[in-house]
Amino acid sequence: MAMRQGSPENPLRTAVLISGSGSGMEALILHQKNPNCTHRTELVISNIAGVAGLEKAERHNVKSMAIELNTSITDKKSRRETHEKAIMKALSIHGIELVILSGYMRILSPQFVRKWRGRLLNIHPSLLPKYPGAHAHRDALADGAKITGCTVHFVDEGMDTGQIIAQSQLEIKPDDDEKSLSERVKILEHELYPSVIDDVATGKISASQIGN
Repeated sequence: MAMRQGSPENPLRTAVLISGSGSGMEALILHQKNPNCTHRTELVISNIAGVAGLEKAERHNVKSMAIELNTSITDKKSRRETHEKAIMKALSIHGIELVILSGYMRILSPQFVRKWRGRLLNIHPSLLPKYPGAHAHRDALADGAKITGCTVHFVDEGMDTGQIIAQSQLEIKPDDDEKSLSERVKILEHELYPSVIDDVATGKISASQIGN
């Protein structure tokens, strides 16, 4: 589905999916306070109740909700389908046009990805294709890497395999550990992600333009 271009007068309606502190989500919301911004976060969804990111969204007067897995459903496939249907319903109710994954720790189903293809973004804390998955900083340090960074990409059916849009990098310091490296990479993430979303919202970047 083609996505309309946002404008300051009629910004693109975005939803941010999180699983934790929501630091990237908050950086995006702060960026969107610029009156010339062409996108606006209308909804924040967490797959875990009670996380700090939900409180941050509420403080910025952004609608937030937790949509957790229904653990009473014993069949794994049915449980996942029910969970994603609830997310889809919330996105539809709020007229969402672009979905932003920001520290969202669930892998979305191929059905969900196909529905939102070209309108579903993620940021990953490594220079993909290096160090995909949940432990990018640990893997980079274990590998003896000298540089790392973050990658914004369109989401496809694989794990961190979607078409790369943009990257930002830094040098790994000799005394870096996972925590210090994570904090320094987050600074890059909070700058890169909003700027890429600016370009997606205005049509400067699209999946078709970069060959996805």
